Amino acid sequence: MAAAACLGIAVNMTVGALRPAPPAGVDVLVAAHHLPAGAALTAADLRVVTLPERAAVPEAIASEASRAALVGRTTAVPVPAGLPLVPQVLAGVELTGPAGTVVAAVRLADGAMAALLAPGDRVDLLAAPVEGGPGVTLARAALVLPSARQSGGSRLLGTDDAASPPLLVAVAADEAAALAGAGLSHALFAVVVS
Repeated sequence: MAAAACLGIAVNMTVGALRPAPPAGVDVLVAAHHLPAGAALTAADLRVVTLPERAAVPEAIASEASRAALVGRTTAVPVPAGLPLVPQVLAGVELTGPAGTVVAAVRLADGAMAALLAPGDRVDLLAAPVEGGPGVTLARAALVLPSARQSGGSRLLGTDDAASPPLLVAVAADEAAALAGAGLSHALFAVVVS
């Protein structure tokens, strides 16, 4: 019995000695909880986790400077808890959308709909001739981006839509060209899609 116990201890020690050391870890900044699009980051929204070096995203490596740089930034898209906070999920100082897209500014014919849209929403953008007739889809699943809002409060039906800020959307380059071409001769509408 004692020999079996000694043999078990020896096997455990041998296996432990032969086990490779765990990979080096890197501290990265991640979302502490789910963050909706358009959320201004606070210190409470940030959490540090240690990831294996091969899985760490260089743009999210934690430091006091990187933490301070994130506080006050705005999310461009919904960010699930635990996702590294990289530039691609944040609204930048310059207008940028996800990789492979361009940013277009559009004014919707329906100001009430524009007021209801929030960053992170996906919309199809449709154009209808001003004089009437069937409309066409110019952009599919365009991503609504954060943009400046009127300082005078919420927009209501009957307000001057020309004075309201345009809706910023991330679209494919060819869709942006179609939107620009239709802006003067067509009324633009948005349909929320999932």
